[in-house]
Amino acid sequence: MITRSAALAVGLLMATMPVSIAAECGGDFNAFKSGVKQEAVAAGLSARAADQTLANARVDRKVLSRDRGQGVFKQTFLQFSKRSVNSYRLKNGAGNMKKYAKTFSRAESEFGVPAPVITAFWALETDFGAVQGDFNTVNALATLAHDCRRPQLFRPQLISAIQMVQNGDLDPARTTGAWAGEIGQVQMLPSDIVEFGIDGDGDGQVNLKKSSPDAILTAANFINHLGWRRGEPWLQEVTVPAQFPWAETGLGKPKSFAEWQRAGVKLRKGTPPSGQLQASLVLPQGRKGPKFLVYPNFNIYLEWNQSLVYTITAAYLATRLDGAPRYDAGNPDQGLSGDQMKQLQVKLQSLGHDVGKVDGILGAKTRAAVQTEQARLGMPADAWPTPQLLSRL
Repeated sequence: MITRSAALAVGLLMATMPVSIAAECGGDFNAFKSGVKQEAVAAGLSARAADQTLANARVDRKVLSRDRGQGVFKQTFLQFSKRSVNSYRLKNGAGNMKKYAKTFSRAESEFGVPAPVITAFWALETDFGAVQGDFNTVNALATLAHDCRRPQLFRPQLISAIQMVQNGDLDPARTTGAWAGEIGQVQMLPSDIVEFGIDGDGDGQVNLKKSSPDAILTAANFINHLGWRRGEPWLQEVTVPAQFPWAETGLGKPKSFAEWQRAGVKLRKGTPPSGQLQASLVLPQGRKGPKFLVYPNFNIYLEWNQSLVYTITAAYLATRLDGAPRYDAGNPDQGLSGDQMKQLQVKLQSLGHDVGKVDGILGAKTRAAVQTEQARLGMPADAWPTPQLLSRL
C-alpha cells in the first residue's frame, strides 16, 4: 500500500535534502549506507539509531525480483470480489469487530471512521494479521532505496525506519513485512506509522504487527487524515432503469443523490443519504453487472489503492460487514482477454486516446476512452469493453 500521503511525505523530505544526497543511489552499498546515516543525523536522528538500523542491512535480490515482476491486476470485479469477500472474512470480521468493540468505538469517536471500514482493509491486507509478509523490513527498504528505479520514494522510508528504531517501534533484525516495506496488520509504510501511529493498548509502543488495537487506531487516524467525512456513506448498491443515459456513469461525474433518484436510481437496501450529497454511479462490469453509488468517502479508497476493482471490492466488503446484502451480480456482457484488451488499447491510441501503457489492464484511462468510443458508435456507453466493441472499432 504505497499511498498518496506517503508520496507527499516523500516530496517534503526530498525537497529539504541536499541535492547530492537526494540523487544518491546505486554504487557501493556501504557508501550508500553511510550517506543514509549522514542524512538521518542531519534530520535530527541519533547516529546510534542509524548504526543500529543499517549495520547489518543488505541487498535482498528477492525484493528486486518482486519489484521488477509485479503482477498486473487483470481480474474482473466479479472474479476478485467473489474470491475476496468470502465467508471466512465476513465471519472473522464480525468476530473481530465484537472482540475489539471498545477500540473500534474509540476509533469512530476520535476519528469518525466506522468499524466496518477499518475491518475491511484489515481483512484484505493481511486476513486480520495472519499474512503480513516475511521480508526483513530494513533490508527491503534499503534494497529499494539503493536501487535507482524509485529511490525518491524509498530512501525517506528508510530514514523513517531509523526513526522507528530510535522510538523502539522497529527491530532491525526481526521486523518483517511486505517486500515493498509495508509493516503490520494493515500494511503501512514507516513514514505513515511515524506520523499516524497510535499506541492503542497502552504498552508504550506502536506495534502494528502484534497489537490489533494499535493497528485499528493507527488505521483510523490515517484514514481520517486522508479526508474521511464523519457520518457519511462510502458506497451503496443501487438498481438502475434499463433505459438510462449510460454516458453519465463513471467516476468523476457526480450528481446529487436527489438527481440520481429523479433519474430512477434506487437503493437496494439501506438508508438514503442527504439528497444533496454528491455521488457518482459506477458500473465495474457495465450496465448488466452490479451498480453502485460512490460518495466522497470513496475517494479515500482510491488514495489507499488506485485499482477500481480493488477499491470497489474493499468498499463493498465494508458494506457487507455493515449489514448490506450480497450484491446482485447480474449477467454482464462478455469481457475481453488480456490480448484482446491490448489490441483494444492500441486501437484506442490510434484514435487519439490516452490510455497510458498498453498493458491489457482496464484502468481509468482505458475506461474513459471506451466510454467515449461507445457513445460515438451509438452503443450503450457503460465503459465496459466487449468483443463487439473491439470488432466495431
